[in-house]
Amino acid sequence: MSPRHTPRTPVSTYRVQVRHAFDLHSVAELTDYLAELGADWVYLSPLLEAEPGSDHGYDVIRHDRVDPARGGDEGLVEAANAAHGAGLGVLVDIVPNHMGVATPKANPWWWDLLTHGRESKYAEAFDVDWDFGNGRIRIPVLGSAEDLSALTIEDGRLAYYDDRYPIAPGTADDGADARTVHARQHYELVDWRRADADLNYRRFFAVNTLAGLRVEVPWVFDESHAAILDWVRRGLVDGLRIDHPDGLLDPGAYLDRLAEATGGVAAPDGQTPREGVYVLVEKILEGDEPLPDFWATDGTTGYDALGDFDRVLVDPSGERPLTELADRLADEPVDWHDLIHTTKREVADGILHSEVLRLVREGVWQTDDDPERLADAVGELLTCFPVYRTYLPFGEAYLDEAAAEASRRRPDLATEVASVVRLLKEVDSPISKRFQQTSGMVMAKGVEDTAFYRYSRLTSLTEVGGEPNMFSEDVDRFHARMAGRQEQWPAAMTTLSTHDTKRGEDVRARIDVLAEVPAEWAEALAALEAAAPIGDTTFANLLWQAAVGAWPIERDRLHAYAEKASREAGVSTTWTAPDEEFEARMHAAVDLVYDDDAVYALVERVATSLAAAGWSNSLSMKLLQLTAPGVPDVYQGSELWETSLVDPDNRRPVDYARRRQLLREIDAGALPPIDETGAVKLLVVAQALRLRRARPELFTGYTPLTASGPAADHLVAFDRGGAITLATRLPVHLAEAGGWGDTTLDVGSAPVRDVLTGHEHPGGALRVADLLAQYPVALLVTEGGKP
Repeated sequence: MSPRHTPRTPVSTYRVQVRHAFDLHSVAELTDYLAELGADWVYLSPLLEAEPGSDHGYDVIRHDRVDPARGGDEGLVEAANAAHGAGLGVLVDIVPNHMGVATPKANPWWWDLLTHGRESKYAEAFDVDWDFGNGRIRIPVLGSAEDLSALTIEDGRLAYYDDRYPIAPGTADDGADARTVHARQHYELVDWRRADADLNYRRFFAVNTLAGLRVEVPWVFDESHAAILDWVRRGLVDGLRIDHPDGLLDPGAYLDRLAEATGGVAAPDGQTPREGVYVLVEKILEGDEPLPDFWATDGTTGYDALGDFDRVLVDPSGERPLTELADRLADEPVDWHDLIHTTKREVADGILHSEVLRLVREGVWQTDDDPERLADAVGELLTCFPVYRTYLPFGEAYLDEAAAEASRRRPDLATEVASVVRLLKEVDSPISKRFQQTSGMVMAKGVEDTAFYRYSRLTSLTEVGGEPNMFSEDVDRFHARMAGRQEQWPAAMTTLSTHDTKRGEDVRARIDVLAEVPAEWAEALAALEAAAPIGDTTFANLLWQAAVGAWPIERDRLHAYAEKASREAGVSTTWTAPDEEFEARMHAAVDLVYDDDAVYALVERVATSLAAAGWSNSLSMKLLQLTAPGVPDVYQGSELWETSLVDPDNRRPVDYARRRQLLREIDAGALPPIDETGAVKLLVVAQALRLRRARPELFTGYTPLTASGPAADHLVAFDRGGAITLATRLPVHLAEAGGWGDTTLDVGSAPVRDVLTGHEHPGGALRVADLLAQYPVALLVTEGGKP
């Protein structure tokens, strides 16, 4: 097909998780609904062939074709044609950092590597320390070292139970037994526990079955991107989302290469490159950390924006009582920075210690330091790193900050820390480059996947890209952040829910209400602990917040969440050594919610008491996200209440038939009530998306608007250049104060119309009570303006 003319930058996107149960043919059938909803582009999860049975697609095993289980190459053509025919662009998620290797035979590159070792063409593609493995790559799959006795030879392959591994040519011709043959291979099957310290290949985080790729090697880039670039050249795909760029050796150079390959032109040093296709990076920014402005990207995937939309709706007066509650539950003050120092150091000394030791091997020959002390210093420096990574020399101040903190916490290692920092500032040295690939792993595993499950003060704040120590965000800071986004990254994505978020947006919106009613929550939590004791009160705080936030939630979902969350926390039980007694008590407590009338009534009562304010927060959060600067993404199904918990819960099937029916009813003129159906959220999503798509000129600027009157602090309002957003914050306290009263907002001299309700208003200073008489949000345009 000939390339279609698509505006380079989407107005909005709609994320779809493509999988066997909802493949690209299903996506094609969905495009008419997405167009009716108002979405501008469809945004697809990874499409290349993944591990058999993969429900997410981030474990790619082949780069030369679309996964047959996801619809295959013909499915992509069908979906792209349907999308383009409906006026939608196509954005696709790609995974350059790693490949899935759980099933060796399924991955031709990995199979060849295991067969031929260093002589394999693909030895250059994977990041293997062959010398450390004595010329062999270590595969941590054995239940114990003694399990080598379980090896057999079947059909010319080495078999370990259901797993199969290749046999190198000429190594089994003498009738040797399986253990002898294994000893002759270019790989070594080892006890899975050895992965922590003895692994000799780079992984995605600590996932042994995801092996890191070296896309900095030109042919590796070319072969791993051949199909992707073909999609772009053929006009099937209009934009790309880059998964985990921080794992790459040089993300900036990768993005330059991608821009060139998709029609852009690399720039001389210090200048901005010319654009290729629309490109987003899954980059997590800490606090006010800037995205490198020399990267050939349109911005991040929006976790930084998510934190702003959440925190502006959190009541700052709840910080002290909820902090005191958390400290009381823990029997000691809980300091966020000390907590993440502990969890990150656990990771550096535990599941990622093999990465620490590889860094030592990269650098020890350049110093006179003792290798063990050098490893201690590297681990401490990784632990104290304040951001995911640097791109030296860009970000050198973060390295200096980490060095100062490491020396403060460990003055006994000051000399070794200084030695490591000196090596790291030699930016072309192997240790410098590898350290920058590694620091993000320690941050992600230590903070997102551990500390977030131990810090239960207000769990809506423990979200990907978030900083839970920042309890709330005042309206002035929110406006400053949005104005900065408009000025610096107007085409970056914004999001509220993704396949990686710990809680769906509407779970967080309801949990936010707890900051307005901390005493009531403390009382409810005490009652729950008395009626359904778990034995870990800090974890109980997290679990019961999830329960009331997602209520009503099915029994099996709450059980699954409890098990994952408790093991991720790693305090009372762990993945590698589950505490059966604790987990039995925890699951019994969950069962009581469904089997004990009193416990059920308690959870039901608390959830019901939070529901109305939570729905108000949900609508405010959604309208803020949909109309603020950036490209808003709607995660699949979240046009109704999104009450998912952590994955895989957030990849459950979506009932699109129900959504189509509700949208038809809305388009027929029905103004839905605010209730459990979530139809009112669908109204907000559809009308906001449609207005942005039809009238983009109304969204070209950002001007904060300030209300006047007794309830002014309860309103977040801004003018995007003709479209005015109003959103309620802190609804419990607003109701306690008697509502909006005489609070007014100047909307300009011209009459305006609320596109959500159709209500018309004169210009000038208007009573907020009138503007928000129907819903806690409004989206105003000059009268006569149509979505």
